[in-house]
Amino acid sequence: MKNLLSDRLAEYGDVASALGVDAVALVPGPNFTRAVIHPFMSHERPFLLVVPARGTPAALVPNLELRSWDLVGFDGAVFDWRDQDGYDACFSDLLNHLQITTLGVEGQVMRVFVHHAMLRAQPDLKIIDAEREISALRMIKTPDDIDALTSAIEISERALERTLASVRLGQTEKEIEQTLIQNLFAEGAEDQAFHPIVAAGDGSARPHAKARADYAVKAGDALLLDFGARKHGFAADITRTVFLDYATDEAKAVYDTVLRANLTGFDVTRAGVTAHQIDDAVTGVLEASPFADRIRTKTGHGLGRDVHEAPYIMRGNHQVLPAGTVYTNEPGLYEIDNFGVRIEDDVLITEEGCASLTQFPKELTVLKC
Repeated sequence: MKNLLSDRLAEYGDVASALGVDAVALVPGPNFTRAVIHPFMSHERPFLLVVPARGTPAALVPNLELRSWDLVGFDGAVFDWRDQDGYDACFSDLLNHLQITTLGVEGQVMRVFVHHAMLRAQPDLKIIDAEREISALRMIKTPDDIDALTSAIEISERALERTLASVRLGQTEKEIEQTLIQNLFAEGAEDQAFHPIVAAGDGSARPHAKARADYAVKAGDALLLDFGARKHGFAADITRTVFLDYATDEAKAVYDTVLRANLTGFDVTRAGVTAHQIDDAVTGVLEASPFADRIRTKTGHGLGRDVHEAPYIMRGNHQVLPAGTVYTNEPGLYEIDNFGVRIEDDVLITEEGCASLTQFPKELTVLKC
């Protein structure tokens, strides 16, 4: 990422030019934070940064955020509004100043009421979804980005080691979850990347399960933990599945299949590969196994300031992945009312191949607890 605010904003102006629109707009979220470095909250108050293809950017800023906005070092026009007055007039002033007719926005982030406010101010404004193009600027990670991701991952792995060492039969999923969260912060997390998934037994067969306060883990259970720390604005995303006291032959066979799929992902990953090719190879291992009917998910997703961001590692996505891309390699098999297994690593694509940013062991582990 470029060091100067003007250079970073110019990249978004280039996106507008490439799309053939007059400007692109950013709202608080990962793209906004990448542009101005300082994070701002997304709440009921509209907050907008507009970067023209040509000309000087402008911003619509809630009055109570002005002093914080000063820290950004923004030298474009700023239009502020107070709660008591409402924001409609401010949108009119912003758009009158910009003199634009077409605008690209973040389709997955911009909220409907902001979209409507712009159209009230300028009914003939043509708004297009530029999510893919805007977010693509975050796909190639800088050395600083990789350092932040690595810090978040190392914190997560230390927290996982501590948590697994404390697991005992008879604990509830919720108790294990609470221990994991405490360990994340004890190891230096600034925040959680997302609320952890801690699931045992039949709960592990639900890819996005919620920890249960009424389920006590028992011998033979699969215990799946999917979680991550957030550090310096970047998120880790790790999953490990272990077994408690013993693993059945079925559990060992399922685990071996998922592990082979995960390792295949590393084998095929290199700069220039497509998301489709990675998922096709990884999912192909699962499909060739006796457990093909347990496939529920794609291989993974991009990782950075957002836990889920471009690229999405799935069949049909023929996006070419350049060096510097980070994605999650997380194949899994899930049988409802039985158990599930997922193994997730955070992978950096390089010119020579790839590197695993996660280092936590992933051979089959049976906890004697």
